[in-house]
Amino acid sequence: MTLLHLEGIEAAYGAAQALFGVDLTVDEGEVLALMGRNGMGKSTTIRVICRLMAHSAGQVRFAGQDMARTPPHVAARAGLGLVPEGRRVFSNLTVGENLIAAARPGPWDMRKVTQLFPRLGERAGQVAGHLSGGEQQMLAIGRALMTNPRLMLLDEATEGLAPVVRQEIWSALDAVRRDSGLSLLVVDKSLAELGRIAERAVILERGRSVWHGAMSQVAGEVANTYLGV
Repeated sequence: MTLLHLEGIEAAYGAAQALFGVDLTVDEGEVLALMGRNGMGKSTTIRVICRLMAHSAGQVRFAGQDMARTPPHVAARAGLGLVPEGRRVFSNLTVGENLIAAARPGPWDMRKVTQLFPRLGERAGQVAGHLSGGEQQMLAIGRALMTNPRLMLLDEATEGLAPVVRQEIWSALDAVRRDSGLSLLVVDKSLAELGRIAERAVILERGRSVWHGAMSQVAGEVANTYLGV
């Protein structure tokens, strides 16, 4: 069953158009990789999905509902959980306060999140602004899970982190995919790591969807043409 459906999405920052036709779908329980070079519209697409930005053309449907006039807080309540680029934790609140700030009833609670990321349990009383970058990223993921979303969107969740921390986060996302069946839309540049968890990929170029297919096919000519790797 299709959970998220985007068709012909166009969006702009003032007079500067950023999206010229984005099409993608995410099914229940599926992991989709959203890929492309820098500046191709991935983060803008995430913003449109989460209703942080309006679209000027096309259609966004989530769980069968037209999201065109939905404000961000209602989109979140509908089941969209965002792990934003740059983490954006509440730096003056403790780890525990960050986790419960937007918590909603469901299987993901404090106990389950701290099992996934034990360091969050160890630092529950620590102010989030004093955490390392990797710990803040774990907190951002945990905070999104605590909203008990139907779809979690991760925008460059491992960018700039040490390799050992990256591996810890990818392992946690693999566990979320495997054990909970939560739908994920993941923006990242790591083909190897995305290949561990994603079934399909959509590639954007200059604000348009230009390729979609199995994650296993994102290699060779496809990667060279659209990703520059």
